[in-house]
Amino acid sequence: MIVPVITGVAMGFLGTGAGGQAALADRGVWTEAVVVGMDDSGTNHCDLRSVGGRAISPSLSEGDGCEDWVEKGDELRVRYDPEGVAGPTADRDRSSNGGLLAVLFGAAVVMGTWGGVRQSRWDREYDGS
Repeated sequence: MIVPVITGVAMGFLGTGAGGQAALADRGVWTEAVVVGMDDSGTNHCDLRSVGGRAISPSLSEGDGCEDWVEKGDELRVRYDPEGVAGPTADRDRSSNGGLLAVLFGAAVVMGTWGGVRQSRWDREYDGS
């Protein structure tokens, strides 16, 4: 029972990230941005503005380019969603979680099928008693 739960939770987290990547791929805009604020208590988050002065929302997270070396006033090339739905990402190679999501989905299907077959056998065994 624990494997399907863990698989489902992982698919939820990775699926959310994949949705953000899809939004950036569809309507993302590249721009030069200036770090106007940084919260480095725990996980880093950088508040950004485009060079033209437009606020970029939501903030840039540590895994997407707001690393420890980034300071207030630094310029970064970022891709952001003008609608503010997907979080921005810095200009660098990003790996896709598509393969991992497919494996997790496959594992969930296999576990569900296995559980259904097992339950069916158990029901047939004990119905005749």
